[in-house]
Amino acid sequence: MSDAATRPALITAVIPDSIAAEVGFEAGDRLVSINGQRPRDLIDYQFLCADEVLALEVLDAAGKAHHVEIEKDYDDDLGLEFESALFDGLIQCNNRCPFCFIDQQPPGMRQTLYLKDDDYRLSFLYGSYLTLTNLTQREWDRIEQMRLSPLFVSVHATEPDVRSRLLKNARAGQLLDQLRWFQERRLQIHAQVVLCPGINDGDHLTRTLLDLFQFHRDEVPAVASVAVVPVGLTRFRPGEDELIPVSREKAQEVIGQVQALQAKFRQQSGSTFAWLADEWFLLAHQDLPPESHYEDYPQLGNGVGSIRQFLKQFQMAARSLPQQLAIPRHFTWVVGNAVEQAFQPILKRLNAVEGLEVSMVALASQYWGQSMTVTGLLTGQDILHALKERELGDAILLPSLMLKHNDTRFLDDMTVAALSDQLQTPILVVGDVEHLVATIGQKG
Repeated sequence: MSDAATRPALITAVIPDSIAAEVGFEAGDRLVSINGQRPRDLIDYQFLCADEVLALEVLDAAGKAHHVEIEKDYDDDLGLEFESALFDGLIQCNNRCPFCFIDQQPPGMRQTLYLKDDDYRLSFLYGSYLTLTNLTQREWDRIEQMRLSPLFVSVHATEPDVRSRLLKNARAGQLLDQLRWFQERRLQIHAQVVLCPGINDGDHLTRTLLDLFQFHRDEVPAVASVAVVPVGLTRFRPGEDELIPVSREKAQEVIGQVQALQAKFRQQSGSTFAWLADEWFLLAHQDLPPESHYEDYPQLGNGVGSIRQFLKQFQMAARSLPQQLAIPRHFTWVVGNAVEQAFQPILKRLNAVEGLEVSMVALASQYWGQSMTVTGLLTGQDILHALKERELGDAILLPSLMLKHNDTRFLDDMTVAALSDQLQTPILVVGDVEHLVATIGQKG
């Protein structure tokens, strides 16, 4: 595990009443080693901390070295939080996919938005997608030895020439051999296909899904599930490429094509296996599948079933809504126009509360140049432009997924405070459904 590139891991928080707090750890300390081994990342840290006796080397904020011994129960957590899950730096992407969202951003934004993550450790820890094109033998060995499964893999196509064309990387054509590697070791992946009309659609999509299904039929499926996602394009896309947006007609075609395959997969394996992102149905102007369709939501991170799950969670949370508010309140709720129709039942139920008025403003992003936009991509500029001439009521309801994690900045770097100041209206950032209902259902 030791690596010359591994830096001492910066501790940013110590959980109160934890083992680390009792020992005297403080934010600003740096963890150097555990039982003589320098952890490369959070995976090593968790593995090494499972022991009952730990010898830690730590640097305090002044740079002074300390040696700490801890006895604890097996698997007890120390209670440390770190600046990053990676202590030796990010494994970056070596592909040049024309649909890469990082390349579809304007210049001049904060540097972290241009980091191309293709790191198997973040895939294992957080479910981010990787391509498998940049792994050294050492990393393959580590995946096997530590049983880092499942991983989340951007497949896009199984035909070597089509995948290499999409990723612009000759190594991309090795995918089927890599899937056999997972299969032989009883390790799993979840796959995604970003569908680009005219490139990996039609017969290529059918071939991809059938190829992946062959790795689903073992006792431990090497490919546990696959999501089909429409390509997302912005006005900042560099240069000329062969990409075209998904039309309503193309969305309808893909839905019919995949649903026919889903029926075969269910018949042969008992699982739908290949899932369509909610966005397909929104693009096609078709109803979403029923909630029962989504099994255990294996591709929720790709927007497969997220709207149905949100609606179900709202039904549960809405039971706590009062019949009326003691003090009338008016909110403006900002969402992406992709969910405008799907969220109408929520809007109707909220406005059934006497004294409560919720106005939904569903936006397409002028910033990104899109005609249909998911809520998480709306920027401060989009909201400012849309709301500056409106009557906004008592406050604006802002879904937290528009903001950088643990921050108050939109993707365009505008802050919530700056937006609130320019609109001269309070902004209430709301997280999950329960938070939304609790915020707007207060009796005053």
